[in-house]
Amino acid sequence: MEKIPSKQSRSSLELEKTADNTSTTVDSVIESHDAVVGKWVWWKMDLFILPVVTMFYFLSWLVSPFDRTNLGNARVAGLQKDLKMTNDQYSMALTVTFIPYIASEIPSNLLLKVDNFQLRIVGPDRLLPALLTLWGVVTTVQGTVHSYSGLLACRFFLGLLEGGVLPGLVLYLSFFYPRHKLQSRISAFFSSSSLAGAFTGLLASALMDLNGKAGRPAWAWIFIVEGLFTVGFGLASFFLLPRSPASARFLNAREKEYVDAQLREGGAIGKNDKEDTFSWSEVCKTFKLPQVWLLAVVYFFNGTIVFSLGYFIPSIVLSLGYTPHRTQLMSAGPFGAAFVVTNVASIISDRYRCRGIVSIFSVVCCVVGYAMFLGSYSKSVLYGSLFLTVSGINALSPALAAWTANNVAPHVRRATAIAVLAMLTNAGGILSTWMLGSLSPPPRYTSATIAFLVFSCVMCLFLVFTLFYFSNENKKKRVIRETKVQADEAEGLGDRSAWFEYIL
Repeated sequence: MEKIPSKQSRSSLELEKTADNTSTTVDSVIESHDAVVGKWVWWKMDLFILPVVTMFYFLSWLVSPFDRTNLGNARVAGLQKDLKMTNDQYSMALTVTFIPYIASEIPSNLLLKVDNFQLRIVGPDRLLPALLTLWGVVTTVQGTVHSYSGLLACRFFLGLLEGGVLPGLVLYLSFFYPRHKLQSRISAFFSSSSLAGAFTGLLASALMDLNGKAGRPAWAWIFIVEGLFTVGFGLASFFLLPRSPASARFLNAREKEYVDAQLREGGAIGKNDKEDTFSWSEVCKTFKLPQVWLLAVVYFFNGTIVFSLGYFIPSIVLSLGYTPHRTQLMSAGPFGAAFVVTNVASIISDRYRCRGIVSIFSVVCCVVGYAMFLGSYSKSVLYGSLFLTVSGINALSPALAAWTANNVAPHVRRATAIAVLAMLTNAGGILSTWMLGSLSPPPRYTSATIAFLVFSCVMCLFLVFTLFYFSNENKKKRVIRETKVQADEAEGLGDRSAWFEYIL
């Protein structure tokens, strides 16, 4: 005969069911609350952090050490003629910036987040604003020089001050955003370079009307006006940049906990503070990572092309036969298009987590653009090709930065990798200063165009290799996860852990 449960047993079963239902309900409420917090907290981050970071990079293209756009505009406005510079001397003025720039990148990035008590007074909230303010001062002084040697001195100190800014901004954002949300945020400030390229052409066109005011030529006013604005914003940024999510005044306690949990769970920061502690062994491990060496080739050629276009777009447009005033206006078009393409590509990359595909597409745009410039003699086709090359190379830069930050861990390795690859970008920049003008004369720039076309093809090849490497490593890691548990894995593996999946 079937045994009938006692009244006490039935009560116990009912209590267990009630407890299970209550637990399920609580979990559901917590998940729902986290979803609301998550949507709101990233919006707050975007509102309070991104505009400041974007302005930093905007000014780095507008007025900074490389003066990537305003030195080109100043050249069109008469800088080279007034200082009696040859083409080789102009190239040297660009080159001298890179030496201190490259030398300062790794130390600056390692200082951005330190555990040593005596060095905690540095931090990103003080280091980055200090660099911005000082380079604004030197840029303003650059507008007062009367000799070639004075220009070289200014550019040396400009390079020393900006070296840590770009890698520092990429690393800084990785403190705040999960890996799959990073590229669209990096793109927000990277694409400001496109906006700066468009804006500086328009601004330079307006400032050319100040030629002769207070006894100064138009090119001097470009440096002075843009430099003074940078100083003002640099001082304000001391009060605008938080050191970390934990110190962000615009986040409440619950939101800070949520951000910390998301960053640790996704591998953006270490599972504990010990993993992110500085050690020279972690710095050395960076140079043993295959992805760093694969991307090193891409970063070098990317730097050569991005700096060439940043420096020489006004000169390229001028060589097409436009007047200097018209050239300043026409230079804005390709950069305006690049701003749109860069942001759309980054949104797609974050949405579908396809850093590699977006990078390859960007390089293909460069290949097509340079092929058009090389094969045509039509002024409209030559000008139109700039839309493809400028858009392609500008869309590639944030994809590369996000891919690096996403796929190197823990913090010290990530900081080192970002800085090392940024150094290679700027090493490519040294080559760029001689490619157009000195080694390849206008108006066709034939030798340089052929070289950039080859560089673009090589970049495409190495991006395919990198994508294949990450995909193959993820397959190996999935096999390990099926046969082992995470507790059995050695500590300190970082991105080599089977539980760290590379973003493709």
